[in-house]
Amino acid sequence: MSIHPPRRFVPYTPDARPRPEHTRLVLRAADDLRRGVPVYLQGASPLLILAAEAAEAGSLAEFAAIAGGGGRTVILAATRAAAVLRRPVPEVPVALRLGAEPTPEALRALADPVAGLALPERLEAVPTPALAEAALALAKLARMLPALLAAPAGTDAARRAAERGVLSVAAADVLAGSGAATALVQVAATALPMQQAPDGRVVAFRAPDTGVEHLAILVGRPEEAAAPLVRVHSQCFTGDLLGSLRCDCGPQLRGAIARMAEEGAGAVLYLAQEGRGIGLVNKLRAYALQDRGLDTLDANRALGWAVDERSFAPAAAMLRALGIGRVRLLTNNPDKLAALAANGIEIAGREPHAFAANGINDRYLATKVERLGHLPG
Repeated sequence: MSIHPPRRFVPYTPDARPRPEHTRLVLRAADDLRRGVPVYLQGASPLLILAAEAAEAGSLAEFAAIAGGGGRTVILAATRAAAVLRRPVPEVPVALRLGAEPTPEALRALADPVAGLALPERLEAVPTPALAEAALALAKLARMLPALLAAPAGTDAARRAAERGVLSVAAADVLAGSGAATALVQVAATALPMQQAPDGRVVAFRAPDTGVEHLAILVGRPEEAAAPLVRVHSQCFTGDLLGSLRCDCGPQLRGAIARMAEEGAGAVLYLAQEGRGIGLVNKLRAYALQDRGLDTLDANRALGWAVDERSFAPAAAMLRALGIGRVRLLTNNPDKLAALAANGIEIAGREPHAFAANGINDRYLATKVERLGHLPG
């Protein structure tokens, strides 16, 4: 199997962020999609969109009333479209037209391979709407499956949307803000004695634009060390809290804290990026696909997500705020090394960080090395 190509990391520049009022509007639109409410997407060829997995009879009726007729076009991420069509497709959004009026079951079947529903019998590939990329970006921001019902929405549709209180958001603002890192503000700090590190502390950071919160778990005084041990760790509810054997996240977290305690100092940057950035619910869906034979990489792609949706820029911002500019990174993931370096953190060295397979996560660990390019432990 081929190794997934390395990611390119561009330094975060605050000036590139959309204006705060636009960010707020984009986040409100993402929340509406999550709740099964249509969103009016502004642009050269406006679209009315509805998250496929959240569609119900009432939301479909509202969608049809605003669009001036029932839209039958579904926009899918390329990887999901390839699974639906059972053939390779270009790595661009794909539009499929239903042969009948959409139903919640048909839309859920197209969006969610775990739902166990039969795909619609008639699907026709049609030209992809100009705003399809923005529509999928908004769905991902909402942590919904990247599959949307869409219909062209002209002036009359815009008026009907406004009359019903449906949110209107510019596609350009969605694309500008969906993948951007945000500034971080320290909002809390406290001593936190831990079993492995009695001198532990936790510092909480919040992104003002999005409200997302990340944690720095500190052992000793890493800000006073020349190059302290640092671990960039994405939250894992199943592994960190429940002790799941499907991954190695729990042992990695506890092992990092224990090693830092042995050295006397270190920092774990605990990022709110569950499931490599796809969210807990989608990670559980990926697990269900792994139970059917897919590996962790192909499971994410079958759901329409990229292999890794994370940004490590917040970790670099946290380090700078803590006064740590030079680190020894505890990792086997070359993406983390590249991302921190691209964001101004000096990498004094890499410290391998691996744990033995347990009989359940063997394939997962092998996939990380063989297909995701992780370095030897």
